Amino acid sequence: MNTRQWHWPRSLGSRLLLILLAGVIVAHLTSFAVLFSERYMSARQVMLGTLETDVATSVAILDRLPAAERPQWLPRVNRGNYQYILGPGLPGVPEMTQRGKDIADRIMEASGGRFPVTVESIPGDGKRVQAHLTLSDGSPLTIDVHPRMTAIAQWLPYVLVLQLLLLIVCCWFAVRLAIRPLVALADAADALNPNARSAPLDENGPTELARAARAFNAMSDRIAHFVAERVQILAAISHDLQTPITRMKLRAELAEDTEEKRKMVNDLSEIQTLVQEGLAYARTTSVEGEKASRIDLGSLIESLVYDYQDTGKAVSITENADGPFMTRPNALRRVLTNLIDNAIKYGGGAAELSVRRERHTVVIEVMDRGAGIPEDKLEAVLHPFVRLETSRNRETGGTGLGLAIAHQLAVAVGGSLKLRNREGGGLVAEIRIG
Repeated sequence: MNTRQWHWPRSLGSRLLLILLAGVIVAHLTSFAVLFSERYMSARQVMLGTLETDVATSVAILDRLPAAERPQWLPRVNRGNYQYILGPGLPGVPEMTQRGKDIADRIMEASGGRFPVTVESIPGDGKRVQAHLTLSDGSPLTIDVHPRMTAIAQWLPYVLVLQLLLLIVCCWFAVRLAIRPLVALADAADALNPNARSAPLDENGPTELARAARAFNAMSDRIAHFVAERVQILAAISHDLQTPITRMKLRAELAEDTEEKRKMVNDLSEIQTLVQEGLAYARTTSVEGEKASRIDLGSLIESLVYDYQDTGKAVSITENADGPFMTRPNALRRVLTNLIDNAIKYGGGAAELSVRRERHTVVIEVMDRGAGIPEDKLEAVLHPFVRLETSRNRETGGTGLGLAIAHQLAVAVGGSLKLRNREGGGLVAEIRIG
């Protein structure tokens, strides 16, 4: 037999709310049960007390009245929890519980022991019992006893429902108040970017939350400092290597024209290209020197494409979006140039650009018709020195920094870069800025 297994909600807020609500509802229902049980016990004690004080008078009156007049007096002696029946009553079974014994003892004590009493319960009628006795003239008399609570006020259920709703709202508010700092911490962790200065978390509030916020802010500062230090080292090394590499190339050029000379010059050129791209990558981690300005996005894209077309490159625009746009234009131009160069080199010698607006977001796509990238490598190639070409040939494999530089620049201008394979073959590099 297949049974559906119940699973916990995934979010912490839902779990806390579920636990608190379950506890509150159980406590509320327990209070209801205790309240009604206490009311029933109170009604039972009142009824037994009334039996002791009232039955003696009622039985004495009915015993002294002529049999013909007794029916007229029944409405006067009947009570809410018990009524008098002139006759044997309903068929029942002997009541063996303590309740039946208490009722029999009270009636016998009330009548001074003159009338033996037997108590029977009525099958299928809950707590209803009947006490049977015989009057002096031999007439049977039945006391029909059915304990019941006094009617509750009509407004009480509404008050209890309002209480439960108030408790539910308080639980929801408490959980929301407790979860909000965790959500803020998770959002801050998702948005953490060592290359961009982000606003620190608010360190006010309860002691534990303030401590967590301070720890997160300190961690963010340490990461930013660590990355900046490593980037500075990379930039310094790349910069300082250019001078000796240039001297070595000059010396190699002065040597005799041999095969070894050509190999040495090619190796030095590759080293120089790698150093230059390493320096470019280090510089892309910070574009704070360039201030954002309002530009015409369509004009920027057209100018960039015309520059490529003037040099004989197959670069075209499939869709363009005009209008003002706030960005760092030089950094954006470097991103697009890098992606277009990558498409031309590895995507069949041609590139297509598409620009559109989606509400407050600008989407720029650089497309080619090359071989594309395996799905499991689309994220990896955005990291430094990751190459799909495993050979050491720089002409076919590149340095592994082109897409990494574009990715860093896209983040630096407040956007993101994602790659996906194009339908029909090729690659799409999508930049979202907004």
